[in-house]
Amino acid sequence: MGFTKYTTAKEKERLRINDAIRAKELRIVGPEGENFGIMSSDEALAKAQEMKLDLIEVSANATPPVARIADLGKYKYELKKKAKEVKAKAHVTETKTTQVKIGTGERDMHLKASQAAGWLREGHRVKVDLFLWGRYKYMEFNFLKGRLERFLAIIPESFKIADDIKKGPKGLSVVIERDKSGKRWVPSAPKGPGIDTPPSEEEMGEEPTAEASEETYEDK
Repeated sequence: MGFTKYTTAKEKERLRINDAIRAKELRIVGPEGENFGIMSSDEALAKAQEMKLDLIEVSANATPPVARIADLGKYKYELKKKAKEVKAKAHVTETKTTQVKIGTGERDMHLKASQAAGWLREGHRVKVDLFLWGRYKYMEFNFLKGRLERFLAIIPESFKIADDIKKGPKGLSVVIERDKSGKRWVPSAPKGPGIDTPPSEEEMGEEPTAEASEETYEDK
């Protein structure tokens, strides 16, 4: 009982156990949550020893302080388990962004799709931008939507649409998030030329600027 060679200095400072408890009077909780009432520290320690367990101070700021009779190893395990649960719930969800263009090569498309799948598995949302320039800005919305959906279809992870496809000043965008049901997303666009089909010079109309042609926004 008490501190062992495996108890770290930080744990010794944080946990007051057995005769290291300074309070003269304690409110005692049993190993199964029983309320043993208020006892002197000597009486509580004697009861813990009788049960072959430890006396652990769990709330030093209460009046009187609260101590629990329990197995130290089991108690520390419960603390770590609760800490992991709190950490999991506190996971920060970010919206990552990736960008494709009509004319992006097949290899780059699959690399971007794999990166998006990794973000989804980490619990993040992913914003996919289809960058448009020249005459592509004025093409039919359903045609452009189909091109964007063809990229979504190669993402190797289950997801659902979190924010529908919309058209903005620089092109189309959509936000997706992981679908825990494992159901694969199916595009609604009809079959046609792939998004990786290079545009003709006449269709391009104008070259995108160096700033606008940036294909991927890396997470900073």
